[in-house]
Amino acid sequence: MVFKNETFGLLKTILDAHTMGIRAAANLLEECGYRVILAPQNIENALSTITSENSQRLIVKWIMKNNINHIGFSYRLDTDNAINYLGRFVTLLKREGLYESSSAVIKTIYFAGLIPACKKIEKEYEGRIKTLCGGEMTEETLSIMGIPQENIPKSICEGCKYDKEILAFGRKLIKEQKYKNSSPLVRNSYAAYGSSKDTLLARLNHNFKDGFQPLIRAHSGPYSSEMTREECLREYNFWCRNLAKSGYLDILSIGSSQLSQSNFGEDWAGKENGGGVPVNSETEYIDIRNAAKPMLVRTYSATKNIKRMANIYEKTINISWHALSLWWFNELDGRGPNSLYDNLKEHIDTIKYIATTNKPVEANVSHHFSFRGCDDITYIVSAYISAKMIKKCGVRTFILQNMLNTPRSTWGIQDLAKARAMLNMIKKLEDENFRVIFQTRTGLDYFKPDIEVAKAQLAAATAMMDDIDPDNIYSPEIIHVVSYSEALYLATPDIINDSIKITRHALKEYRKLKKKGLTPNVKNEDINERTRKLEASSWKVIKAMEENIVDLYSPEGFYIAFVAGWLPVPELWSDSNEFIHAKNWKSKMISGGVVLVDHDLVMAIDTRINKCISYIPNAKYILKNKYSASV
Repeated sequence: MVFKNETFGLLKTILDAHTMGIRAAANLLEECGYRVILAPQNIENALSTITSENSQRLIVKWIMKNNINHIGFSYRLDTDNAINYLGRFVTLLKREGLYESSSAVIKTIYFAGLIPACKKIEKEYEGRIKTLCGGEMTEETLSIMGIPQENIPKSICEGCKYDKEILAFGRKLIKEQKYKNSSPLVRNSYAAYGSSKDTLLARLNHNFKDGFQPLIRAHSGPYSSEMTREECLREYNFWCRNLAKSGYLDILSIGSSQLSQSNFGEDWAGKENGGGVPVNSETEYIDIRNAAKPMLVRTYSATKNIKRMANIYEKTINISWHALSLWWFNELDGRGPNSLYDNLKEHIDTIKYIATTNKPVEANVSHHFSFRGCDDITYIVSAYISAKMIKKCGVRTFILQNMLNTPRSTWGIQDLAKARAMLNMIKKLEDENFRVIFQTRTGLDYFKPDIEVAKAQLAAATAMMDDIDPDNIYSPEIIHVVSYSEALYLATPDIINDSIKITRHALKEYRKLKKKGLTPNVKNEDINERTRKLEASSWKVIKAMEENIVDLYSPEGFYIAFVAGWLPVPELWSDSNEFIHAKNWKSKMISGGVVLVDHDLVMAIDTRINKCISYIPNAKYILKNKYSASV
């Protein structure tokens, strides 16, 4: 039992960059009325060097100074290191009489980490240290942390009601096992099917004519450091033939390696692969395309020579659509060699080239802002201005990707509101020369590391996808199926097919229940009001950007937008002063959604806009002096 006057301290090592979970837990506890202290950087450093006496003194002093009663310890990296760090921490607390003694001030310790570490810790400490291994629902998290039900606000219980209802649907569906009898759909009744002339639009448009079912996309990419590059490629081609023969998957996304994206066609000797399919020649891409027929095929954008690689993808795999990340996959996030400004120039130039191929373009953007702590308005605004930029470049078809459950602690009703606001706004860009195709997917860290629970979560997420545009049987047009094993291990072809069966069966059964009026009411005033507020605030930010940034829809405009803080990323890892105004914000989870806060109060939209306007001169100065760009 945790009492209202008690204090939680949450900490991690400086080595572990994962902060979303700790911040989400802190926000939840604060909403329940508890005082929460997040360990500052010097304590994170001390925890990383806990064998040092000076570090130990700092940690003890921090605990005593803040009157901490309950400690949450997070480590989401190596299992052995997690156990060692926690063990030394517990030993320190016991030695100082702070834990498990008659004078103990620390009543409970919680550990959040990967499932192997959680299992070992539960066994070693015989359940005295409670563990959270990911995928817990809001009320489940609070229960594990000992929060009495009467201290959980009614707003949280009501806000999570929808999530519990669709998860109950998912559990029932998995328990019944009927999804296992699902058969692949027949897609081959048009002339270009599976040929070099087949396209996403041909497959989608044909599908509209014959009992519409969303196209299914899945990501795959086996890799083993114990295999040679050639062996890895042979294994992947075997996977492709397997997936093609089974017939469940429509669109194969090649999980190419980082080196394939950054050093294609070069000598990789001495370079570390780091995972993914190690494709390094045009012939190898052609082999994959042939093995994958009749599936449509796509792959990641390159991080260097981006336009040249887009052309190679056209020639070799007849790429079904291109995905560009604009602000991401460069020096900013450590995923590519380009500077932010050079990346924007190269991506926009590439989009103009893609327009000449008549292929669709996806903006692989919004969820990357979410990974770095952005608020829900930034998620929507970044998607909208990306779509408008892509339209201005002459592209005729835009793939709007919406990643649900990001961050994982987002309430389902807020996810629906966020998705609806974004979809409503971007659909306004449609005309006879510009079409929007909606693609949904679950979040990267949504699934619990428990296979049966994760299967139920996959079915529940499918129900949520259907609730975004609930009266439209043609929405979503594409579902990116994230396999239920992803929290534990790589999805094999059998697991990918099984995940697709669950997704298709869940969609069919949920729609049957919806016709009978047996699904949650997703047209209620709470969701509608959330949607209206998100739309109104997002439009206001976009209008201010367009009025205050000269030529917003250009590399220079997008650079200034980011550097002046119009797209806040409070958890950006970069330490460069170039991005100080992009980072210098605080976001917080309130009522199931992420908002910007000022002194822990929701920041007024006008305050946000005025701050960004004041930072524009500095952003222009950096652009001119660092990149010699005209502004």
